[in-house]
Formats: sequence, structure tokens, C-alpha cells
Amino acid sequence: MSTLNIEKYNEALKYRPETIKKLFPNSKALIVSGKVIHATMVKLRQEGIKCMTIAANGRNEWVIEGALRAADKTDSAIIIEIAKSECNYCPVNFDNIAKKVNDIIEKYDLKVVVAVHADHYAIKTHDDIAPAKKQIPQMIEKGITSIAIDASHLLPHDNVLANIELAKLIPSWISLETEVGEIKGAQGLSTPEDALYHIGALNAYGIFPTWIALNNGSVHGLEATGGNIDADVTSEIHNAIKKYGVYGAQHGTSGNNYEKLREIVEKTNTTKANVATALQMISWGIRVNEFGNAVMDANGDFIKEDNAGMSKEAWEYMKKLAAENGFKAGDYKKLNKPADDYLKNLPEDIQRRMAKGVEDFIANLLENVFNAKGSAHRALDIILENKSHEIKGFDKIIEDKNKWTREYIIEEGKKIYNEDNAIEGNFDD
Repeated sequence: MSTLNIEKYNEALKYRPETIKKLFPNSKALIVSGKVIHATMVKLRQEGIKCMTIAANGRNEWVIEGALRAADKTDSAIIIEIAKSECNYCPVNFDNIAKKVNDIIEKYDLKVVVAVHADHYAIKTHDDIAPAKKQIPQMIEKGITSIAIDASHLLPHDNVLANIELAKLIPSWISLETEVGEIKGAQGLSTPEDALYHIGALNAYGIFPTWIALNNGSVHGLEATGGNIDADVTSEIHNAIKKYGVYGAQHGTSGNNYEKLREIVEKTNTTKANVATALQMISWGIRVNEFGNAVMDANGDFIKEDNAGMSKEAWEYMKKLAAENGFKAGDYKKLNKPADDYLKNLPEDIQRRMAKGVEDFIANLLENVFNAKGSAHRALDIILENKSHEIKGFDKIIEDKNKWTREYIIEEGKKIYNEDNAIEGNFDD
């Protein structure tokens, strides 16, 4: 059970965002801005405690429950998120994720400090901007308290211009994540020049991202090698943009070994680490190694553990459903939505087991790898010191807007990457 000070916790509830108060007026769920979570990690780092926290992709309710229980158990401030692409194949989406977080906290009387993040809100073409202008305000009304604008597979200047246009829709109290480098794919990692250009341009327009995500060797989905993330490159970039007050969001952590994750904690200015695929697999009871990497049999199929996750009969149903839809191993994530009703009718003890596996995995990460244990009570202190749902301190303009004209942004962006060597790719999740 949580060791949070109940009086402080109840007092902090007064400073929930107005959107959250309106949605859940009588709730005891302390849903906050991602800036609260980030500010907590920064404060601990300033005190010499190298740490980051999990952003758990809640593809199903058992993952969300397990993550929240782990936060409660370890007194950790965390983030629950869902990516734009995941909304297409998961029962959890931008409209209901905050409600699911709230309802689980209320149902089990958990005491956690949690942000709700819309991850990888992808802008793949200019045509995506108009619908985004409608959807982003709707997402915020539904309880999203943190947003990632991901136009990283566009040309650098288009990425910047999309962020400038859409950031106008995001209130200052909401944390913003931005991303660079995905367009390069296997051609090369992000550089300090990439990040300085991107963050400098945004800063000139009064846009202050909380996090930047990089192409630093990570992959999304099932990580085969367990060590592709380049912490040295990441550290170099983070140090280059330190003057802007922007920290790192690490993507693609599923399956990376703990030595690599600890290296990210120690060497880089990362405060948010996304974990998606591993948590889904663990909730189902798929055999994974200690890092959350799925273990495959000789035929390249997943191995179902007898006493973990869903029942054996449920797994046979899942495999049948996958076969009917032509899903291979990497496509099993698409089973989340069609199998949801079936799984919700499993016996209560089985469903509890599905969440428990996730709880144990995340609790270990938070306590023994990310050094986030004890961060929730520090988050309470930050909320009560501010006496507001908004966290200030990361909003200083140091660039000259007169310099960063649209023409200059385009000109400088083309120096980094242009249409002559652009590539196409699928950067979902």
C-alpha cells in the first residue's frame, strides 16, 4: 500500500487541472499535468538522485491497473499514455484513457500521482494539421494532461512549422513532447545540430517543450538486441539543449537490458521512459526475459506461461483470432481491441493475475532501475508549493523571433535534411 501522506494527498486534490475536476468532480484520483511528474524528476536530479519514471502505454486495462498498482506500491509518480496509432487497435484511446485511469484508482483506492499522456500524435502530412486542430482540444477536454506532437518523419522545417501551429492549441499547464530524427531512419542518429535547430526555433515562438524524443538508436516494438540505444549520443544532445530547459523522453525501452536503462538514467537528462510492448506481453502471460523481451520458441512463436497472465484457453482463443486475421508475431498488438470483451469476461482471479504480472515488472523498474521510488511524495510537495495545477520555471525565451522567420526556418532546415535525400517510413508507436 502507498505510504503517501493522506493529508497532503487530499490537499493536493484541490489543485487538479480544471478539466480533471470537471470530468471527475468527486474523485480521489490525483491526475496531474505531465509537468508535475517531470518537475519531480528534475528536483530529485538536482539533489543528486539520478532518476526517470515510466510512461506506460496502457494498451489494455490490465496494463493500466498494473502500472497504477506499481506506482502505489513504490510511492512513484508515473505517466500512463497511449499513442495515436495505438488508438486504432486498442480499446484504450484518447477519449477514454483518463476515465480508465480515474476509475481504476477509485475502484482500488490507490494513492498515486499520475499524468495522462497522448503519445506520438503523428503529423505525417500537412493534411493532418486540420483534423489535429479539432482533436487536440477534444483530447484535453477528455482528460489528457500531456501531449506529444510527433512530426519527426517530416522534413525538419515542416516538423518545426507543424509544432508551431499546433502548440497554440495546447494550454501552458500541459506538458509538451516534441520529436526529431525519425526521418533519418537507419541513415543516421539525431545530432546536436538537429535538436538545437528544432528547439531553438520553437523557443523563439514561445514554445517550451518539456521533453524531446530523439532517433538515438531505439526501436519500437520487440527489441531484438537489447542494446541499440546510444546513451553517449543522447547525453551529448541533451547537454547541447540544456540552456532551453528541455529534457529527454526515451522511446523504445521495451526489451532493453537493465544495464542500458541504468546508463540512460546516469548519463542523460531523461525524465520519461516509454514502455509499451513488454507490458502488453506480460499482461497476457507471454514468456519474457528479465528485460521484458518476448522469448520465442523454435518456430518463432510466443510461449505462453501456464501460471501467468490470461488462461490457457484464452490464449488459444487469441491465437485463433490472430490466425483468422493473418496476424504474425509483430501484429499481435492488433488483438487488443477485438479480444477485449472476451478477456473482460475471464474469471476475476485470472484478470487479477494479468495485472499482477505488470505490477511486479514495473515496480522492479521503478525501484531498482529508474530510481523513481519515493518520487510521489516529492510530487505532492511540488504541487503544494505551487498551489496550482500549473508548474512554472521552464518557460524562458532566449531566441530572437525576428531572426527565426518562416523563411529562415525553411532555409536552415534544408541544411540539415532536404527532399533530395528524404526517405519514407512507418514510424507508428
